[in-house]
Amino acid sequence: MTETRPRSHRRIGPNPRWLAAGGAVVLAALVGVALILQNGGSACASPPATSAHSGKATFYDLDGGTPNCSYPAAPDDDLFVALGPSEYSSAAACGTYLDITGPKGKVRVKVIDKCPECDAGHLDLSRTAFKKIGAESAGVIPITYRTVVNPATPGPLSVRMQEGVSQYYFAALIDNHGNQLSSVKVAGRSGTFHTAQRADYNDWIIDGGAGSGPFKIKVTDVYGRSATLTGISLSPEKTQTTSVRLSGGGAVEATHSSPTPARKKSPSPKPSNSSVRPPVSATATTVAPRSAPGTTAPADASLALAGAAASSRCR
Repeated sequence: MTETRPRSHRRIGPNPRWLAAGGAVVLAALVGVALILQNGGSACASPPATSAHSGKATFYDLDGGTPNCSYPAAPDDDLFVALGPSEYSSAAACGTYLDITGPKGKVRVKVIDKCPECDAGHLDLSRTAFKKIGAESAGVIPITYRTVVNPATPGPLSVRMQEGVSQYYFAALIDNHGNQLSSVKVAGRSGTFHTAQRADYNDWIIDGGAGSGPFKIKVTDVYGRSATLTGISLSPEKTQTTSVRLSGGGAVEATHSSPTPARKKSPSPKPSNSSVRPPVSATATTVAPRSAPGTTAPADASLALAGAAASSRCR
């Protein structure tokens, strides 16, 4: 079965925010604005363009709602952005980061949401992010922005099994990958990997399921970096934190922690699952270690480019 999970993009205040005090705000012409995030959920997605683009920014409040990317809560620093459908690119942009420059300075934001009414070049920021680069009273400001390659993330890779999962239906949310993901493959007890498909709300789904677990999950980004997470249990609505980073280039944090509940969550029935959660671990599928200057990454967290050819990213 395919789960249908409608999402809402919630706003507080005027909608759309096209008027500043005194009249309409005239922005620089958006001639030839290119899409920075052009890829859907295909396993052979190309890296997003990283050149700077011109556009405009508005702001909104998530107000306790669930963003389209399915994250259970906004980032702790409250710095996030919603993109229009073309740049959201069927959830391919979820979990990536943008550097945005406005009249007052620069801010880095995480893509967590979709703005249905936004055209390419129109970014809808959190109120916190907007205030860092422009005057809140303006409502809309001119900006330039670009995709961040290999950004530092607030933690290592995590996996969250979504509501309704079972041995017959697999749906997982991958977070803290930083770069755009190109593929997610899942193996159950049999050891055979199956390719998951990314839904528009950012869950990686295998119709028919992948068994009862524990699972190995191979995560690959559009730059060829790949890691295999092991010991992932079939525990609905629990965030399982691993010890490996796919992005950022820093030393891996050893955080084999218990599942972490969401900060904000609406009450909902929970499928029963009596299985005991095995230890979560992370092993890399590539060979060259990636360490911060002066540090040594553990052997189970080695990350490297898996070849320059696009075909090597789609194995």
